[in-house]
Amino acid sequence: MIDVQRLRVLRAVAEHGSFNKAAGALLLTPSAVSQQIAALERTLGHPVAVRSTRGITLTAAGRLLVEAAETISAELDQVRHEIDRLTGDRPRLTVATFASGGRHLLPGALSRFVAAHPEVELTVLEGEPETALPMVRTGTADLALAYHFDGPPPVPAGGRSGLDWTPLMEDPLWLVLPRGHRLADRPSLGPAELSGDRWVLGCLKTETFLRRYAELAGFGLQVAASTTDYFFAQSLVAAGVGVSLVPEVALAPGPGLVAVRVAAPRPARHIGVATARRRRPRPYTEALASALTAAAAGAAAADAAPEPGAGR
Repeated sequence: MIDVQRLRVLRAVAEHGSFNKAAGALLLTPSAVSQQIAALERTLGHPVAVRSTRGITLTAAGRLLVEAAETISAELDQVRHEIDRLTGDRPRLTVATFASGGRHLLPGALSRFVAAHPEVELTVLEGEPETALPMVRTGTADLALAYHFDGPPPVPAGGRSGLDWTPLMEDPLWLVLPRGHRLADRPSLGPAELSGDRWVLGCLKTETFLRRYAELAGFGLQVAASTTDYFFAQSLVAAGVGVSLVPEVALAPGPGLVAVRVAAPRPARHIGVATARRRRPRPYTEALASALTAAAAGAAAADAAPEPGAGR
C-alpha cells in the first residue's frame, strides 16, 4: 500500500524541485526526505524521481503519483471539512467568486438557496479564477463562480484536475465611451477605430486581449489608467479620462457613459461553476450550483442588450 505521507513528500519535491527545498518546506531533514522517496520507490517498484545537476526530475510514474496525491489530499481535506460540519452547530458552505460575476449572479442564486436551506451558514470569498479554482480543488471552497476568455475552459473535460465545469452564460465585451465621444452614436466599433484614444483598463485579462488586438491591428495601445475594478474604470471613463473595454455583467449605467458593441468577431468571457469531483453526495453544493444555473438563465432572459447611447 502506498503511504499517504510519502505522497505528501513527493508533492513537495515536485513543487520545489529539490530534496533540500522540500525538506525546508516540510520541516524535515534532506536525509529524511530522501529516505521517504526511496521507501516510496521500493513500495512501487519503480523510480519516481531522478537527480541531476539541475535538480530533481520526476519520472512518468512520479508525475502520475503527484496527480494522485493532489486528488487524495483534496479528498482528505474535504472529509475534514465534512467532519467539522458534522460536529458544528450548523452546516457550512463556502463560495469563491470573481467580483463582477458575484455581483450579477450570486444575489439571486443565494436568495433562492437560503429560502430552501435556511440552516446553512454561507461564506463568500472573492477571488479571480486562478485563485478560486485551487480553493475548490483543496476543499477550502465548495464551489467557485469563475470565467475564461475565448478558448478551452479552465477545467479540461475528463482531465485529472479533480474538478467539474458547468457553463452558465456568455458575457460579451462592450466598449465604454464617455457621452459626447465622437463615435458614441455608432452601433458597433472595432477597438482599432479607437487607436487614437487613451484607454482605462479594468482588468489584467482584458488588458492582455487589448494588447494582443492592438499588436495584430498595428497600433500602439495608449494607457491612461490601469485598475483592477471595472466599476472604478467606468467612473474614470465618465470623467473623460479615456475609453474602456468592459464585460456585459460589469456594465454600470450612468449619465456620462455610452456602451457600444464590439464589432464581430466579438470577444466574450464564458462564465461557469467549478465543483470538486467527489465520490460522496454533496446536496448543498449541488443545490447552490442549480440555483446559479437558474439565476444565469433568468439573467439572460431579463437582460435586454444595451442600445447605443443608452448609457448602460
